Amino acid sequence: MQQRSSLKARLIASPYVAWSALFIVAPMFFVVYYAFTDAAGAFTLANIKALSNYTEIFVRSITFGLIATVICLLIAYPFAYILSQSGANVQRTMILLIMLPMWMNFLIRTYSWMALLQDTGLINAILGKLGIGPFHMINTGGAVILGMIYNFLPYMILPIYSILTKLDRSLIEAAEDLGSNRFNVIKKVVIPLSMPGVVSGITMVFVPSVSTFYISQKLGGGAFDLIGDTIERQFQQAYNYNLGASLSLVLMVLILVCMAVMHRFTDNDEGGGMVI
Repeated sequence: MQQRSSLKARLIASPYVAWSALFIVAPMFFVVYYAFTDAAGAFTLANIKALSNYTEIFVRSITFGLIATVICLLIAYPFAYILSQSGANVQRTMILLIMLPMWMNFLIRTYSWMALLQDTGLINAILGKLGIGPFHMINTGGAVILGMIYNFLPYMILPIYSILTKLDRSLIEAAEDLGSNRFNVIKKVVIPLSMPGVVSGITMVFVPSVSTFYISQKLGGGAFDLIGDTIERQFQQAYNYNLGASLSLVLMVLILVCMAVMHRFTDNDEGGGMVI
């Protein structure tokens, strides 16, 4: 009977194993293979050594990603907390409004911001009516970060909101009974208990922000190369798959390290939420 159950479990899992092997393991294998070979297929470390020429791009990508992630967190956490305290009808409506932009194509959303941020765009037109500006906003680093925030903010709000709505209200009531004010309740109970959602949101925003390329091309005017732009250029224009693979490998390792650190941070806070 146990053997039948084990066989049934393997059969059920086999499509997922095949999917992972085809779309996760195989691409990673090819990335590693091309990163450590030359055009003739011979082993080389030249691609890894060439990465020193892209230090500035890596630093810019990480900096932009961190700024976008921090701003998303500062906006998303209070919003998610207030939303979790609202009535059911308000929550359903607001979640719909948050998810609505995600139903539209990513390119359309980015092009919309191009139209808004142009020197003759809607924002400057409104500011002109008020006697302010015009301001040059398009093709700047701020425009790139704004595009990241707009496109990835829902990925910060939803995980935090999901955790906050499931908090055990008895812990909050106990903290209040023990004399904690609203600020201490949030600081010592709500925030520690919501850390898994915060970590998930940070990961879901930081990873695509660091690796994005289309936002920087359209809102940055190509003046702010990110690592995603460089990788795309190696594959689509220079056809230097080996260097592109080495850049992808380093980016992948960087993302895995960040995720491991965030996971460790979450593990350390699993026992949080107690009032002392």
